[in-house]
Amino acid sequence: MEWLKGLNWAAVMDQLNAFVVYLSLLLASLGVPEEYQTLAAFGVLYLGVTVVVLLFVLLLLKLFKKPKQPEKDREQAEETTDDISAVDTAATVEPEPAIELEVESEPEPTLNLVERFKRGLSMTQSSLVGRVDSLLRSRTAIDEDLIEELEEILITADLGMPTTQQLIKSIEASRAKGELASPEQVRQLLMEELKKILRFDSKPLDVTSAAPFVIMVIGVNGVGKTTTIGKLANQFALAGKKVILGAGDTFRAAAAEQLEIWGERANVDVISHAEGADPGAVAFDAAKAAVARKADILLLDTAGRLHTKVNLMEELKKIRRVLDREIPGAPHEVLLVLDATTGQNALTQAKLFNQAVPLNGIALTKLDGTAKGGIVVAIAAEMQVPVRFVGIGEQLDDLRPFDAEMFVSVLFDKDQSGQ
Repeated sequence: MEWLKGLNWAAVMDQLNAFVVYLSLLLASLGVPEEYQTLAAFGVLYLGVTVVVLLFVLLLLKLFKKPKQPEKDREQAEETTDDISAVDTAATVEPEPAIELEVESEPEPTLNLVERFKRGLSMTQSSLVGRVDSLLRSRTAIDEDLIEELEEILITADLGMPTTQQLIKSIEASRAKGELASPEQVRQLLMEELKKILRFDSKPLDVTSAAPFVIMVIGVNGVGKTTTIGKLANQFALAGKKVILGAGDTFRAAAAEQLEIWGERANVDVISHAEGADPGAVAFDAAKAAVARKADILLLDTAGRLHTKVNLMEELKKIRRVLDREIPGAPHEVLLVLDATTGQNALTQAKLFNQAVPLNGIALTKLDGTAKGGIVVAIAAEMQVPVRFVGIGEQLDDLRPFDAEMFVSVLFDKDQSGQ
C-alpha cells in the first residue's frame, strides 16, 4: 500500500478535472446544452469507471476459480470401487438364493375388459356417480332440494346443460307420477335414462360394407389423432384385414414419419408425400393405392387444425371430394378424434367440425386421465353422432369399441362408488 501513500493526489485531481473538461467539450460538440455538460461528463466518467471495475472483478473470479469436477469424478470412482468390493465380499460370504427373486418378479395378472374399463373410468365414476351416491345416501325424501343439487352435480360432471335438463325433466315427471319413493329409485332411473341416450352408440363400426372401406380421421392437434390411427391399424391388421395408411397430415413436422412408425408396428403400407405437400394429392394417391392393392381398409390421416380456421376446414371438404371421386361413396366414415380431458370444449369442436364435414363417428381419447367422462353423454345427446371408440389407457388394445351398456354399468358399479 506504499504506492498509495506516495501518490500525488493533487496531480490526480488535476488530471480528472482536465478529463472532465475534455468530456464537456466533446458533449458540447454533440449538442448537449451548456448547463448539462458538466453533469453529463461526470455521468460518463462514473459509468466508465464502473464498467472497468466490473471487468476487473470478473477477471479475478475467472483466474481464481478452481476446477472441482475432476476431484468429484475421482471421489465417485473411488466410491464405486468401494461399493463393488463390498458387493463382491458380501456375495462371497453370504450368497442369496435365486428363488425369492423369481417370486418377486412374477407379472401382474392380466385384467379382463370390464376391469380395465373400471380402472379407466375411475376418475369419471368418482366425479359423477360417486357424488350422486353421496347425495342420495344423505337424503330420505325426493324433494326440490335434492333435485336441485343433483342438477348441479350433473352439470359440473360435463354432461352439459341440455343433457342435464333432459335428465332432470325425466326425474321430475316420474316424481310427479309417484314412481319415485326412494333415492335408490332415482339412481335406477338415472341409469336407464343414460342408457337411452347412449343406446344407439352401441352399434359397432361395419368395415365390411365397402371395399376398400375409407376412414377419414380428423381433429385438432394434440388429441391423439395419429396414435388413434396407429392403434386402429394394428387392431384391423390383427383381425386379418389388409390396411393402408394415408399420411395426409403434411403440415406438421415429422407427422408422416410418426405414421410410418405405426405402419411398421402394424405391418401395413403407408402412402406419404414430402412435408408441405398438397393433402389432396396424398388422398388421391392413397385412394389409388387402396384400390390397386385390393385393401380392405384405408385410414387417412389429416392435418390437425383449429376448428375455428375457415380455410383449413375448407381443406377437409376438398379431401372429401377427392376421395369420393376416386372411390364412389368415400369416405365411408368421417371419424373425429376428441380429447376427453377438454370437457365441453370437445363438444364445441364436434359441432364445428360437423358443419364442415358431416361426422359419422367419434373416437374419444384419454378417458382414463380425466374426471370429465360425462362428455360422452353430452356428445351423444346433443350431436346424435355415435361414439365409436374410447381410449382407456396407453396400450395398443386400450382403444376399445364403445359399449353403452358396459359404460353405464361400470359407472354405476356399487363397488366402485363405495355404496
